[in-house]
Amino acid sequence: MAIAGLTASGLAQAVVPTPGATEGPFYPGPEMRFDDIDNNLVTIAGRVEQAGGEVVRLQGQVLDQQGRPVPGARVEIWQCDVRGRYLHSADSTASERDGGFQGFGHDISDQQGRYSFQTIKPVAYSGRTPHIHLKILLAGRQRLTTQLYLPDHPGNARDWLYQRIPADQRELVTLRFEAGKDWPLARLNLVI
Repeated sequence: MAIAGLTASGLAQAVVPTPGATEGPFYPGPEMRFDDIDNNLVTIAGRVEQAGGEVVRLQGQVLDQQGRPVPGARVEIWQCDVRGRYLHSADSTASERDGGFQGFGHDISDQQGRYSFQTIKPVAYSGRTPHIHLKILLAGRQRLTTQLYLPDHPGNARDWLYQRIPADQRELVTLRFEAGKDWPLARLNLVI
């Protein structure tokens, strides 16, 4: 994870930008999304059913390349459900969608650049290692599109998108989960 540090004079140190990646074919357009597109992907407003899979929390800060917090950034995530289905009309996977999983959500970074999501631990599906798609927009302009991965997953070695990330930058897009208050927690700073 890129860490923003302060020198003795209080000036922020430069940090390594988060490596970008393809958006992928299943970015859900506004017409495909639920009305409830908050940062909690495991509960959809008005539905009783909760998402299947292992519930996790993802949080961190959006930072600029000098290590300063970026407030007001729109952080979006989308991923397949526990059955390997995306919230997208072009996903023709044979399994039925998990009706309790939102599939897409967003958060707006606060004054300290902090963002947070409640979602499920990513799962593999045919041809891909487990991953979460992520996009950051600032003032309506796309600043970063990337994918986040699990450490040491056997599928990483076969995943062509994961393998395109320089080995010395993979940690910048790796979700390392630790015990959290309610659910496993991954902290990941995103540098734009």
